[in-house]
Amino acid sequence: LQQRRGFRISAPAAIQVTVRDALNQALDEELERDERVFLLGEEVAQYDGAYKISRGLWKKYGDKRVIDTPISEMGFTGIAVGAAMAGLRPVCEFMTFNFSMQAIDQVINSAAKTCYMSAGSIAVPIVFRGPNGASAGVAAQHSQCFAAWYGHCPGLKVVSPWSSEDAKGLLKASIRDDNPVVMLENELLYGVPFEMSEQAQSKDFIVPIGKAKVERPGTHITLVSHSRPVGHCLEAAAVLAKEGVECEVINLRSIRPMDIETVEASVVKTNHLVTVEGGWPQFGVGAEICARIMEGSAFNYLDAPAVRVTGADVPMPYAKILEDNCIPQVKDIIFAVKKTLNI
Repeated sequence: LQQRRGFRISAPAAIQVTVRDALNQALDEELERDERVFLLGEEVAQYDGAYKISRGLWKKYGDKRVIDTPISEMGFTGIAVGAAMAGLRPVCEFMTFNFSMQAIDQVINSAAKTCYMSAGSIAVPIVFRGPNGASAGVAAQHSQCFAAWYGHCPGLKVVSPWSSEDAKGLLKASIRDDNPVVMLENELLYGVPFEMSEQAQSKDFIVPIGKAKVERPGTHITLVSHSRPVGHCLEAAAVLAKEGVECEVINLRSIRPMDIETVEASVVKTNHLVTVEGGWPQFGVGAEICARIMEGSAFNYLDAPAVRVTGADVPMPYAKILEDNCIPQVKDIIFAVKKTLNI
């Protein structure tokens, strides 16, 4: 009625969208956009997905585009890799990335290495996606972070979203990429709502793979993280700001390729670095960041050694109090910042 009377009604610039719904939107838009795209995995079709990421897609696109598979990661991953080599663009869901170990030969030896071994003549445009890292109360075989594992392997691209915009934009970019991409989501973020800008609501929105984002500018210390710990870093930064410490928080978003230039620029400004991750310390993502900084020109700007905050160096315990102590908490980040700044 107001529009009929000449009033101009503008749509809200931003809305709250959960990570689950952002991923669902991305899959829906890419299935609609390109008939070569299809989704396969355990319970992705008739059950709407174990985490409801694929809710409604089977009813909309049918059996040929959204495919339930047996509980055989090696089998359905091999089918997906072969389909990608033949010109399709599969999205292969693992119920947890811990179970991708059943199919790691297909992911690494078949998908990651084929383009190089064929002198560029065979592309493998495939996305491996699913929850990664610690959930809650599921013990060691469901709680490992594989960012360092897959980030280690040339031939793969590896992304690790935090917010809903990250999730939607990175999944769409991954599906459109001609290389195999491993997308490491976090189960504990699926139900978390984030603000999604008007731009991110567009069907053309993507987040470029290999580009980090400064989530909070600061001047005293750089915090670099990916996935769920980005939120912990922002919480720690808010607490420290009340004490006069301004943290610059960088959301890495992409593990491979890694946007080390954004990290270097921040370290040049703040002169201090703390990395935060849920994975194990040895050969971890934080270790790689620290090595890159030490080997580059930004090392000359450090006023203190870089510090890593990581998960504990043990398989994940089942007991909640032990689990909490194995995962980096806000207090651990605050302690590391104060130690680095000597305050």
